[in-house]
Amino acid sequence: MSRNAKIAAGGVAVGILLLIWLPWWASLLIILGVPAAAYLTLDPSQRRRLRRVTRKELGR
Repeated sequence: MSRNAKIAAGGVAVGILLLIWLPWWASLLIILGVPAAAYLTLDPSQRRRLRRVTRKELGR
């Protein structure tokens, strides 16, 4: 199992646990808010590089 697959599996497990213990709106806020906050902490040059890589992968 690759490193990214392990991270994805862990994220799914945490998401399921959040859905069980918290109301659905709170878990949705956490699941969407963490990646958004991580994106906002990037420098503008890092954001440009991330968008460029994402576009290249979509254009394959």
